[in-house]
Amino acid sequence: MEADRLAETYDIDILFTAPIAELAGIVSTCPNLMVTSQHMDDTNPGDSMGRVFAESLSHIGVQAVVLNHADHPMSFASLARTVRRAYENNLQTIVCADSVAEAKAAALLDPTIVLAEPTALIGQEQMSDRKYVTSTIEAIKTVNPNVLVEQGAGIRSAADVEELLQLGADGVGVTSGIVKADNPIQMMENMVKATAAFKHDRR
Repeated sequence: MEADRLAETYDIDILFTAPIAELAGIVSTCPNLMVTSQHMDDTNPGDSMGRVFAESLSHIGVQAVVLNHADHPMSFASLARTVRRAYENNLQTIVCADSVAEAKAAALLDPTIVLAEPTALIGQEQMSDRKYVTSTIEAIKTVNPNVLVEQGAGIRSAADVEELLQLGADGVGVTSGIVKADNPIQMMENMVKATAAFKHDRR
C-alpha cells in the first residue's frame, strides 16, 4: 500500500483510517501505518449487538480511534467514557471538534489529538480560515498543552498542508483532498513530503 511506503520513506507517522471490517487486513500488511478505527463505542463487552469494542480493536492490532466525527457524533458524556475506555486498552484517540468551544471541551478529556474541522467544510473545496485555525490551536493548547492539534476540512494541496503547519498545527487530517485528486497517490505523496519537510526544518 502506498501510504505504508510513504510512512517508511519519509519517516513520518500516518494515522490511516478505514472501515472497521478492513482494519485487521491493513494491520497485517502495513506495519508502518498507525491503523485507526473510524469509530468506537463506549460499551463494555457483554450483552450487546453491533457495537465496536475497544478490546476487539486492540486485539487485532489497531492503534488509534477517531471519535465524534461529523458522520458519527457523540454526546460529551459518551465521548468521555469512550476516551477512557480507549486508553484502558492502549488505543490513542483522535477527537473531532467543529467549533472553538467544542475544541476546548474536547481538550479537557485529554485525548491524544483534537482534530479541528468545521463540519460545513468537510469534503468541500474551501479550507478553514486563518482565524479558525489559530483560535482552535490556541484554545486547545491553553486547556491542555499536551494535546496534539490536527486541522482538517477542505485541504486540497501540499501548499494547504504547509500553511496549516506554519500556523501551528501539529498535523493535518485529509481524506477527500486525496481520494478526489486527479492522481491520488501523487497527491498523498506531495502532502506527506510537505509534512516531513516541515517537521525536519523544525528540528
